[in-house]
Amino acid sequence: MDDLPVDPKSLSIVLPAKNEAGGIGQTLARLRALFPAADLVVVNDGSTDETAAIAEAAGARVIHHPYSKGNGAAIKSGARAARGEVIVFMDADGQHDPADIPALLEKLAEGYDMVVGARQKGSQASVGRGFANALYNRLASYMTGHRVADLTSGFRAVRAEKFREFLYLLPNGFSYPSTSTMAFFRSGYPVAYVPIHAAKRIGDSHIRLLRDGARFFIIIFKIGTLFSPLKIFAPVSVLMFLLASLWYGYTLWHEGRFTNMSALLYTGSVMVFLMGLISEQITALMYRDSGEAGKK
Repeated sequence: MDDLPVDPKSLSIVLPAKNEAGGIGQTLARLRALFPAADLVVVNDGSTDETAAIAEAAGARVIHHPYSKGNGAAIKSGARAARGEVIVFMDADGQHDPADIPALLEKLAEGYDMVVGARQKGSQASVGRGFANALYNRLASYMTGHRVADLTSGFRAVRAEKFREFLYLLPNGFSYPSTSTMAFFRSGYPVAYVPIHAAKRIGDSHIRLLRDGARFFIIIFKIGTLFSPLKIFAPVSVLMFLLASLWYGYTLWHEGRFTNMSALLYTGSVMVFLMGLISEQITALMYRDSGEAGKK
């Protein structure tokens, strides 16, 4: 495409791939047809099928992991290997339409540092996953004070220099989208969303509901601790304080005494609040250090 808002030669497109032989060939063919000058990077995350061979045949640079390290680890390897000033991350399984990339880049050119493809209604793989994503979006919106349209979408365009500042924060698993989004918000880098429709993936998903359900639930708490821990700890502290006061009032009225349970709840309330304060300071130091590292 000649009318891209960025120089095609400064664009890298990174695709993490694990056993995606069924769909990666046609995805890369479309990318090459649309963006012939772009730097195509496939991170072969320990595939046991022909994923790497198909990617190489399609003209992509292939980064090999000797064993599967996880989606997040593949993203980090791709970000380090990318040559462009702008990086587009997308799935290799056919869910993300390469034709949506110009819309992401146009939004990025308006002054944003990260633009996320927000999946619209009907794009979720299941009702359960759609409900979970809606919960993540609400929590992230509360934490940041900005509307978060799709916290977990893996289809995004970023400025490479800014994204690399947070590589050390990214987990090796599937929660890299939420971590990177919250890191950008926390550091004051502008984030925008562009509506997209995600198609049904080609091949089997690597996410298992029972196996990954608890891990995704933990993401909720990670979101809080990554951005503003006091927004998580303070409400819990207040709730414990109110419970302690209610129980104290009840026991004082009926038994005329102050019980151990009230003492425990009051103590817990103070401890939780102090933990939130300490976490807030650690978070501030963490992002200050990442910003200074990015300037070096």
